Amino acid sequence: MSGNRAVIALLDRAQTDSDAGQSEAAGASLERALRIEPRNPWLWFELAQLRLAQGQYAQAITLARKSNSFSGRQYRVQAENWRVIARARVSQGDAAGADQAFKRASDLEQQAGAEKDRDAGFHAQ
Repeated sequence: MSGNRAVIALLDRAQTDSDAGQSEAAGASLERALRIEPRNPWLWFELAQLRLAQGQYAQAITLARKSNSFSGRQYRVQAENWRVIARARVSQGDAAGADQAFKRASDLEQQAGAEKDRDAGFHAQ
């Protein structure tokens, strides 16, 4: 996710705060981490998940899309983001949009698995 010690410490703090029910403090830690690594798709994903848990569905969707914009060929994080989008759409009452997002997540998960298998075959040669 990150090799930066400060970012890792902030992620740990965010997790601790979230586990303790301190979602605002967790969000502040994630936002600080994003100021250090603003193009890190995993950090945007973590913030999207937090906003989803807080019931901020539109914000969760926006953050997941932003994460995807920085993800390049990181299909695993893209799939996770589409699951956030799907769950937010379910909560918004958009069943059709949720189904489309779950399908997109599944397709990306398969793509991530296929790439992982291809890479493993390449390294075995």
